Amino acid sequence: MHKKSKIELFPVFTVELPGDPLESNIPRQVTRACYSMVLPKGMSSPKLIALSAVLADELGLDPDYCVSPQFADIMTGTTLAPGSRPYAMCYGGHQFGHWAGQLGDGRAINLGEYFAGNLQVTLQLKGAGPTPYSRGADGFAVLRSSIREFLCSEAMHHLGVPTTRALSLCLTGEQVVRDMLYDGNPAPEKGAIVCRVSPSFIRFGNFEILASRGDTENLRKLADYTIRHHYGHLENRNDRYLAFFAEVADRTNKLMVDWQRVGFVHGVMNTDNMSILGLTIDYGPYGWLDSYDPDWTPNTTDLPGRRYRFGQQPLIAQWNLFKLANALFPLTGNEEKLMQIIENFRLDFTGRYTEMMKSKIGLCLDDERDENLIFLLEQLLKSRETDMTIFFRLLSDVRPDMTAEAMLAVLGPSFYEEDESPDFLRQYNTWASVYLERLRSEKVSPAERKKMMDRINPKYVLRNYMAQMAIDASERGDQSVLNELYNLLRNPYSEQPEMEKWFALRPDWARQKVGCSMLSCSS
Repeated sequence: MHKKSKIELFPVFTVELPGDPLESNIPRQVTRACYSMVLPKGMSSPKLIALSAVLADELGLDPDYCVSPQFADIMTGTTLAPGSRPYAMCYGGHQFGHWAGQLGDGRAINLGEYFAGNLQVTLQLKGAGPTPYSRGADGFAVLRSSIREFLCSEAMHHLGVPTTRALSLCLTGEQVVRDMLYDGNPAPEKGAIVCRVSPSFIRFGNFEILASRGDTENLRKLADYTIRHHYGHLENRNDRYLAFFAEVADRTNKLMVDWQRVGFVHGVMNTDNMSILGLTIDYGPYGWLDSYDPDWTPNTTDLPGRRYRFGQQPLIAQWNLFKLANALFPLTGNEEKLMQIIENFRLDFTGRYTEMMKSKIGLCLDDERDENLIFLLEQLLKSRETDMTIFFRLLSDVRPDMTAEAMLAVLGPSFYEEDESPDFLRQYNTWASVYLERLRSEKVSPAERKKMMDRINPKYVLRNYMAQMAIDASERGDQSVLNELYNLLRNPYSEQPEMEKWFALRPDWARQKVGCSMLSCSS
């Protein structure tokens, strides 16, 4: 592919869907429209500090162009690319289980659609200024949240988890005031902008807001647009809206299995943060399990009820799909079939989750004991502080001819504290005896099993303390940790012996440090 020395954009979403007739950039309710035209503010001193070279290559961009001042200007909205007609999308959402009404792109501005060969994506800037949906906020983003989004978007992609991507991370030269802990102590922070990349940023909430207002005409237009561009094989079906919902549910189901596989916790699974394409979207107070705790949430706002805790993510996804079904009902008129799709969600997830967990522990053959074996393992992991990522990675070193005691020695580095109590050993031996027997019944060699397990159990994930180390260094003007982590996370399943320091338990200093244990939605 010929490398492009400039970014050229095309209006697609704004041409095919109805827009807000008003052009004033003031907070307001926007009705009978899918978007509002809006210009980025423009920044005083744009500076590129991180680039996803992998994504830039996929987009066919010239490497020299990507480090030019012109590129940084476009990636911060200071200059518009040719063909760009920036807009902010209108959507609503259920937040923490309650209808919040109109929300919309309050911190995001879509620059337009970009084409590279058969690839069509939307470029979106997070933090480029206010929009009509900012609800009185400034529309900017700060460096710490932007680093977390840049690293996590690309980390998830390389883990094989469906996700939006991040092309660039730029400092803006602006100071942005934020109350990081919501404790009444606002302070200025460095402003930054991430350029997000996705085939679409349409969310469940885009449909919800139109349905909530009885705007069936535009609801149908949005559904037809989404099907035409992203589910084209359904376009000519008479039942296309039902089929569309079924595929969204299926993609969301698979996404939940992937989140559980790698120990990822989103933290804010509101319906406005659910992608209609089954992608991970909106990286705010996320986290990976440092210790296996199904009740853990990384979001301080979620603490009272832990609604979005790790173990409940699949159920929340199903609940969110119920809300999407309500929004699509005016187009289908078939409550029974919509409900059947939702009811099948849990059954489909259970089957997929079981198969995924069997892969994580290296089992290929079917055995009626496997569901109980997985249950026993989950109880074991909860019984003492156990690092999920390290445990499953080390498990691939276990051989069928080992004793339970020898296997425990292999797994030892995944435990935060020694525990030789009778209760733990009894629980461990119950699981270990069944597991080792199952390994001996398998047909693959230990070497083949290790390769298989190491392809599904990552060695490296973006732990919160790692992201915080990159943030702390970047705040001082040192991007070395940020770049090191980006390169590390491009190959999360590889051994990378020179990076072994990142394959370690969370350090004690990170247990209570701000940004390392729990986070707020402050951006």
